Amino acid sequence: MLRVHFTAEDFARIRFAPRPAPLQELHAALATAVTQRGGPLFAPWRGRMMRSLPAASSPLADLVPAGRPPSFLDVIGDTMADGFEQIRATNPGLVRAELERVYGAVPVPRWIRGLHAGDETAWRTLHRAQQAAFETVLAPVWSVVQDLHHEEFTRYALTVAEHGVAATLTRLAPGSRLHEGVWEWPGAAPDRDVRLDGRGLVLLPTFHHPAGPLLQDAPGHPAVLTYPAGPGCPPTAGGPVVSAEALAAILGRTRLDALRLLAEPHTTTSLARALHVSNATASSHAAALRSAGMATTTRAGRSVTHQRTALGTLVAGAGLDPPHASGSRPPSASAWARRSAKRA
Repeated sequence: MLRVHFTAEDFARIRFAPRPAPLQELHAALATAVTQRGGPLFAPWRGRMMRSLPAASSPLADLVPAGRPPSFLDVIGDTMADGFEQIRATNPGLVRAELERVYGAVPVPRWIRGLHAGDETAWRTLHRAQQAAFETVLAPVWSVVQDLHHEEFTRYALTVAEHGVAATLTRLAPGSRLHEGVWEWPGAAPDRDVRLDGRGLVLLPTFHHPAGPLLQDAPGHPAVLTYPAGPGCPPTAGGPVVSAEALAAILGRTRLDALRLLAEPHTTTSLARALHVSNATASSHAAALRSAGMATTTRAGRSVTHQRTALGTLVAGAGLDPPHASGSRPPSASAWARRSAKRA
């Protein structure tokens, strides 16, 4: 069982990673392939992946003898290059200690000995292996992973707004429970207690690791908990993706239209007119978006103005058409999807 111990300060420092982390997702995928997790749903994907991995990626297997990867590989970076820079910046003492931990008495490959000694050629070997594996395993489906992450981000934000942090955490992990400040994950191996002690927690969904959490607990940094999410099978280039229809199913179609319109300031009256709803309904949608942190409301005399926040912009998506002028009804979600497809 995994037990994550929170203080009051830690609850205030929980955050959701705004974007997927390429290296974390890659390591989750490789761990799933090696450990045979996922059952029959993952079997065809595993076979294709193992057959297609290039020879340049083979050094990665040397890093996980007995399936125990060194902790310095677990980083959150927006790009592969950023992730590798974080790995390369790891304290040399930690690199040596982790390599010694995972190898123990196992014979050590020559390039791993070079990594242990800080040899630059060995680091380049690791970089090339990670890049080669990413290009084969994740690059063809990375846009799908981004869409799935976007959907999970939206679901998390709305659930926190409606039910609070405690209920949201347990919903992320069916079967887990939060009791007296301890989040318990039954069945997670090995048995482990992690004390946050004010460092906070970053939540990062993965779509290639079907069973159990992966927790990075580096001293002096927020803990990072990578948890299984998505449809329950590996993403493919043809889908599933988070479409405009899927986002509308989470937010509600009218509320999604409202969120898109609020890219520009709107009074309650102008928002109601654009949505073709009553002022009371428009005000209710704005309040729901505001409680989720996706919109702000400012008052000037008897008038109030609503506008999207940075979180709202992230949830709405960066590649969407700008909202239509007040007085015209926004296009339907399916129309948004068709226009996006045409632009692509």
